[in-house]
Amino acid sequence: MSTQDIAKEILSVFPDAEEPIVRYLSGYLVDDAGAEEDVLQVANDILDSLGTDRPKDVHRLMERLRDLLSEQLAARAKNSTRPKLMKLDKVVDLSKTGAISNTIALGEGVDLESINKAKASRVDVKKLEKQEAKLRAKIEKRARRDLYEGSKLLDQHRKQQTYEEMFMKVMYLFLFRSNPLEAAASAKNKSKDIHLTNIDVNFGSNRILHVEMLWSGATLTLAYGRRYGLVGRNGVGKSTLLRHIAMREVLIPPHITILFVEQEIVGDDTTALDSVLKADVWRDHLLKEEAALNAKLTELEREGDDKRIEEEKEEASSRLVEVHARLSDMDAESGPSRAAALLAGLGFSEEDQSKPTKSFSGGWRYVLSFPTQTCIPALLLLDEPSNHIDLNALAWLEDYLQTWPGTLLVVDAVATDIVHQHSGRLHYYKGNFTQFYSTKSERDRNLRKEYENQMEYRKNLQAFVDRWRYNANRAAQAQMRLKILEKLPDLQPPEEEETEKFRFPETEKISPPLLQLSEVTFGYSPDKLILKNVNFDVGLDSRIAIVGANGAGKSTLIKLLTSELRPLSGDCVRNGRLRIGYFSQHHVDTLNPTMSPVQFLASKSPGRTEQEYRSHLGNFQISGMTGLQLIGTLSGGQKSRVAFAVLSLQKPHVLLLDEPTNHLDIEGLDALMAALNTWNGGVIVISHDERFITSVARELWVCANGTVSKFMGDVQSYKSLIVSNVKARP
Repeated sequence: MSTQDIAKEILSVFPDAEEPIVRYLSGYLVDDAGAEEDVLQVANDILDSLGTDRPKDVHRLMERLRDLLSEQLAARAKNSTRPKLMKLDKVVDLSKTGAISNTIALGEGVDLESINKAKASRVDVKKLEKQEAKLRAKIEKRARRDLYEGSKLLDQHRKQQTYEEMFMKVMYLFLFRSNPLEAAASAKNKSKDIHLTNIDVNFGSNRILHVEMLWSGATLTLAYGRRYGLVGRNGVGKSTLLRHIAMREVLIPPHITILFVEQEIVGDDTTALDSVLKADVWRDHLLKEEAALNAKLTELEREGDDKRIEEEKEEASSRLVEVHARLSDMDAESGPSRAAALLAGLGFSEEDQSKPTKSFSGGWRYVLSFPTQTCIPALLLLDEPSNHIDLNALAWLEDYLQTWPGTLLVVDAVATDIVHQHSGRLHYYKGNFTQFYSTKSERDRNLRKEYENQMEYRKNLQAFVDRWRYNANRAAQAQMRLKILEKLPDLQPPEEEETEKFRFPETEKISPPLLQLSEVTFGYSPDKLILKNVNFDVGLDSRIAIVGANGAGKSTLIKLLTSELRPLSGDCVRNGRLRIGYFSQHHVDTLNPTMSPVQFLASKSPGRTEQEYRSHLGNFQISGMTGLQLIGTLSGGQKSRVAFAVLSLQKPHVLLLDEPTNHLDIEGLDALMAALNTWNGGVIVISHDERFITSVARELWVCANGTVSKFMGDVQSYKSLIVSNVKARP
């Protein structure tokens, strides 16, 4: 019975179960359980937490697992009846026991005491007891680890703390123990640089950063005031590293304050402006404490003026003075105006700022979770902010972060330094993302050249030794070179650069016009028009990027081109032979999570063999067993690759791509850009990624003010214009 079989059974009952939980549980049942553990009981506890409202399904699944694992369970039961080694309760000094040895019954009638009678013991009993105590503690910790890891995975996916809970917990625990508001005072005259060597970061049983025998281990170095971009392949653990830093599971100096913007806020009746103000936890905490103290003083005034009341009033008044001082230091009164300026820059009108957060999409709610500068943390952590916002908001955000006074560690977006996370280590590069790509390539070439030179040097030394070591005239020289060889450090070959390739099939030529919009007007009702008098022409040689604010009508334009929407007026001309491949921003919703990639391709384009589907998936780096996994267990980047594979099966003449880069890592993005640049069909993209647009598009069209028009300039010029317009607002 394999782990894949167990995983399929679990997913057949709980198709929405998180991949790490399924992987952990299937591995535990088949391979990882300890000899003394009740594996079915542990599995039942975890499945109960998955299906709290489905006890019958859990019971049926447990019966099925018991049948599948019957052979393993029988073998475990048989092994448990064998004689076991016994662990002594305490250290026994055999040289000091009685005339008859207590060890004579251990086997074959050998009296260990009589053998060693004349030998004095050299064991330090106290040290031995201390080491055994450490060993017992380690064994107990290991025994609890597996179940703890499973529960931790469940907690992280099903019991996410609110940002405020996590922040205040960390502040209390690591900063001040008693008062989380002393951060500013505790940080005075202390360095805010971070330098941690040999850090070890794990997620469940997966090691994200670790110390190896042949390497010095991962080193985290963040100089105060610098902006660090964190890059790495999908699944390497970038988000996990950020969360470990935020929760201080790596030893960040206690006087360094941290803010972590990870996910969108919960949608409720709180207004957009108030939600941004609440993101400043200290200010919000102080204002609540101020209100509570004022209420307490009012109540004490009514109770009288005896000695006890006076002491309470004096204590509350003293604390209120401290709170007012803190609020004054952080300029709390100007918080609303600064929050309003932040929201205006991110595209929120005055009317929008007064709307409840539940009225906004997930992307807009992520924007609302961004902190104001009311109380600036020493370290700000951002997890892929560009995945949630449009190019307009990204342009403003990059400009906003250019003057961020603290240290910034961000996955994606603006950076002065790059941290490359790979192979359990961190490597550092000066410069932005563009400079990183060129510097990394040069560094890899230099490492490869240095390695080859070192290997050639060693080869020459060894050849000399082999030839002359037994020659009387040159034996001394051979011996000298042999000593040099022995002193040279062990060499590890540089890691091969992992590259990916996507491939779209060549498309046949068809005569123009392919796809045209002429004076098209569209709205969901005549009194609320989204686009007016749009003229747009698409050919096989088109390479067009469409940009604009969220809600301006970019996706509406794409849907008009695909004929998913019909215009209220105007003409939409489409060649009868034209095939369009549409990659939706929400492409994950179009994939069937209960199918494998091979099955999904077969359902969309039947008539091929399994090997042909697997070969086609290989064009988008879905290879090996990944093509047979359930789509629901794949990462976001892998799901994007499956969606591209489905598109290419259609052999389209034109690709319409709505935010195709959101889930792709560096290698996947490079592969997509290279594939599109060598393809002979038309490409229309909606994207916030400047590097992607610059590489793929030859024309830039702007969707704004109810129409779509060509922009005479590049992406950088457009972003500069957006920032200038925002700053020009009163």
